[in-house]
Amino acid sequence: MLLSRTKPAVGPSLSEASTSNKSLPSLEHFLSIRDYTGAISVLEFEQSTGRNTDMTDRWLGYCAFHLGDYKRAMTIYERMAHNVYPPDDLFVNMACCYFFLGLYPQAEKVLQKVPESPLKTRLQFHLCHKIGDEDKLMEFHNKLQNVPEDMLSLAALHYLRSHNKEAIDIYKRLLLDKREFLALNVYVALCYYKLDYYDVSQEVLGLYLQKFPDSAIAINLRACNYFKLENGKAAEAEMKNLLDQSSPSFSFAQDIIKHNLVAFRGGVGALQVLPPLVDVIPEARLNLVIFHFKNGEYMEAYELIKSLEPAVAHEYVLKGIVNVAVGQETNSREHVKVAEQFFLLVGNSESECDTIPGRQCMASYCFLQKQFDQVHVYLSSIKSYFLNDDAFNFNYAQVKSALGNFKEAEEAFLSIQNEKITNDLIFISHLARAYIMNGKPQSAWDLYVKMETSDESFILLQLIANDCYRLGHFYYAAKAFDLLDRLDPSAEYWEGKRGACVGAWQLIMAGKLSNDLLPSIIQLLRTSTNSQVEIIIKVIKRWAKDQRINI
Repeated sequence: MLLSRTKPAVGPSLSEASTSNKSLPSLEHFLSIRDYTGAISVLEFEQSTGRNTDMTDRWLGYCAFHLGDYKRAMTIYERMAHNVYPPDDLFVNMACCYFFLGLYPQAEKVLQKVPESPLKTRLQFHLCHKIGDEDKLMEFHNKLQNVPEDMLSLAALHYLRSHNKEAIDIYKRLLLDKREFLALNVYVALCYYKLDYYDVSQEVLGLYLQKFPDSAIAINLRACNYFKLENGKAAEAEMKNLLDQSSPSFSFAQDIIKHNLVAFRGGVGALQVLPPLVDVIPEARLNLVIFHFKNGEYMEAYELIKSLEPAVAHEYVLKGIVNVAVGQETNSREHVKVAEQFFLLVGNSESECDTIPGRQCMASYCFLQKQFDQVHVYLSSIKSYFLNDDAFNFNYAQVKSALGNFKEAEEAFLSIQNEKITNDLIFISHLARAYIMNGKPQSAWDLYVKMETSDESFILLQLIANDCYRLGHFYYAAKAFDLLDRLDPSAEYWEGKRGACVGAWQLIMAGKLSNDLLPSIIQLLRTSTNSQVEIIIKVIKRWAKDQRINI
């Protein structure tokens, strides 16, 4: 919502200066090319040479506002408010500055001094949205007229509330009558971007960039489309064109550009760039949450997002994911229940149920409910879109394990390259179980050998011991129980080792294991001090002697 003002004639002093020095660009020239930095330079030169007029401060405020420097514009207007005869539109312009600075109570207070006008109505309309006053919002909505400025204001609110299709309808109707309003194509392109129609967004955006190739907002949006359609490198290369041009419109969008470069670079510089932008750019908070989450800083992510009231699908999803992580980290069922509600809400919504995120949400909900057959249905329906996605394959492999399909589970686990995942105990223990179930106990044992001694390695050792025993891989069960018995001597571990050693000997007798393992089995037994050890060893040796096996 920009200032609505017709441009008055430039004062005589500037005209005379232009006549005397043809090489000096005029204020009108800079305004016509939207170079507000250049326009401010001309105005400041006027002030420094004593050529300023009554219009100089008004133009300075106008240019500062259009550059996005709302604080400077506010300061100029506040100074002008002390004039004997302040301009008629001063206080409504000042209220606009307060609005864009997020100073909503100040904006409301200043508007009390402003006579009724279309701009005042539009500003009050948006203030009601910001402070959440739905009753008054409808009141001012009804005051909007069927004129371009009011319709643009309504479309902007639709966009802010993620009613992108409604916003597009308004923009397209305006374009039918006002084809010269080329900037409407940028707004339409932005709506298509929000609807994930990135190709369509690029096509519509091109209409505007043909006329204004240096537009920071348009170039930034094109870079975002590249980010979605290709990758971060392509997006950053597009953004570099803007930075290299030193476009006069750059300063207006520099916060957005800095924010998006962090996203394009996979979070590099997030802690330096994003915190100051949290209350300036809505996506900054979400991206900072994602940054903390990816770094395992779940509580930091939760503190940022807990007060956010989700309005669109991706906000519900992100808040759900953070609650799951916090719930699992703190063993809080309440957090997990909140996540389940968010996932179910998105997955069942009419607009999302047949989308990829919608099916992911239903899969997540069913996963938390341990309804693994349903999880498999949802994940299988979108698997072709995530062939090389480690996070997806990790979830898919766990579901395959839960359903007993360990062959495909093993394949999915082994396709994962992300070291953060492959070093996690959940991954290692699930892969070990898949190996054991697929008749590869040696591979499961190798996973343990590679781990450093810790509580996690002890847990894995217990899994190998019990699963190998249950599946009849008695030699590796004996090795695992032997280590458990030495680390934490107990009757349970001794009995497990004894049964596994006897089971391994029986497999040797049946010809299913090599005789070469007999010395190892006897050695495993001898590490225990139980009175039964010598009796078992004596029986094994007698059998070996009868079979003429040298041990």
